[in-house]
Amino acid sequence: VQLQACGGGLVQAGGSLRLSCTASGSVFSIYSMGWYRQAPGKQRELVADITSGGMTNYLDSVKGRYTISRDNAKKTVYLQMNNLKPEDTAVYYCKMWRWGFGPFWGQGTQVTVSS
Repeated sequence: VQLQACGGGLVQAGGSLRLSCTASGSVFSIYSMGWYRQAPGKQRELVADITSGGMTNYLDSVKGRYTISRDNAKKTVYLQMNNLKPEDTAVYYCKMWRWGFGPFWGQGTQVTVSS
């Protein structure tokens, strides 16, 4: 399994970005998918995840601003990030897993929010 993440960049506070993570080499629909982030000097934390059935879960600080979604036909998970804040600055990673398999990680994409 390989995961390719993209969509990061530099944006001003209040702006938006959409991250994408595309999987190859596996049956995508049966896996849970998640987005994590890691800021300098901090531990990696779960931002949002979505199960194979479409149930979602969010970090409290991003609720109402971020939306995770998936397109199984495209083997892609998305993270729509709105009203970005400087504290959202981090490297964002996608993760793919299911019971007994994985987790598999993408390479990370940098998100930088300027004040």
